[in-house]
Amino acid sequence: MKRSLFAGALAGMVIVSLPFTARAQVSKVANPVQFGIAAGAAIPMSDLSNATSTGFNVTGTIGFHPQLIPLGIRVDGAYNSFGAKGGGANVHFTSVTGNLVYSIPSESVTPYLIGGAGWYNAAITVTGFGTGSDNHVGWNLGGGIKMPLSGFDTFLEARYNQVQGNGGSLKFIPITFGVMF
Repeated sequence: MKRSLFAGALAGMVIVSLPFTARAQVSKVANPVQFGIAAGAAIPMSDLSNATSTGFNVTGTIGFHPQLIPLGIRVDGAYNSFGAKGGGANVHFTSVTGNLVYSIPSESVTPYLIGGAGWYNAAITVTGFGTGSDNHVGWNLGGGIKMPLSGFDTFLEARYNQVQGNGGSLKFIPITFGVMF
């Protein structure tokens, strides 16, 4: 009895004496699967920037990051919308991508690299004429920083997206802020 009481007290002292970030990492062992949401600006690049203005992004995500290795998997569903510079139309992309996430070990704020590929639906809506859309394959590559808080993580990231089309490619960079539970 005295031994188990002593072991429990010793374990409690060790946990209390751990830095805040180490305690956050210990708590993640029980929950390697996270769900999240993010939103932010979407910046058109190349040919897309000639016809559209900066838009917005909304993303839902599910991630699996096993402990003790820096590589995880994340599946993202995203919606990016851009208004036409002349008005009267907008271009939007709905996508589902599978991504690899490589976390760079750090004390408190964790930088990471992310990249993957998936399905992109490119659509244009013209006022008075309706909507036309087409499905394409695309890929993304970027990075971010993850900040652990009490019970959840926040992240800030930017990703270059390239959607392969019949006559070329469309490119944009969403810069998002998100929360993972």
